Amino acid sequence: MVEAILFASADPVTVAELEARMPHGADPAEALVHLRKRYEGRGVRVVKVGDAWAMRTAPDLGFLMQKETVETRKLSRAAIETLAIIAYHQPATRAEIEEIRGVAVSRGTVDQLLELEWIRFGRRRMTPGRPVTYVVTQQFLDHFGLESARDLPGLKELRAAGLLDNRPLPGSAALPDDEAEDQIGQSELFED
Repeated sequence: MVEAILFASADPVTVAELEARMPHGADPAEALVHLRKRYEGRGVRVVKVGDAWAMRTAPDLGFLMQKETVETRKLSRAAIETLAIIAYHQPATRAEIEEIRGVAVSRGTVDQLLELEWIRFGRRRMTPGRPVTYVVTQQFLDHFGLESARDLPGLKELRAAGLLDNRPLPGSAALPDDEAEDQIGQSELFED
């Protein structure tokens, strides 16, 4: 009965709990000593956990019970924006990323992207302070199925996919893409 209780219980069981479940006059402490000897050298052992008892896998076979899982984590909006800026403007410094985003880039955001191995440190800029630059890695390109960073979608592709508004960029003409291209072509014809 003690063996059955230990086997079925997910949590360690105290001697007092065993006594409460067993018939009057039964000695669970004696049964535990007997079970401990019986399971010695086998794949399962009866072990004392604090003041309670439990059945556990033998330490030398614990590796069989391990299960590796891939945990998918969503990137924060700040991480996605930072990654996009690095991908499209590489090599990019922290100051350039902050200027484009309009807010400070937290160290945790960059660290997360470095940990994922989607960005790496590039060359230092030959400007005062010699700031470090960031570039995307081969793992980033592999994850998104790109041959090189030049294969990233452009503005037209992003708009066609519905990922960008169809509004013109600030400071540009409010003409649709086709009309804007026609205007550019016409102005080139009349310049001398």
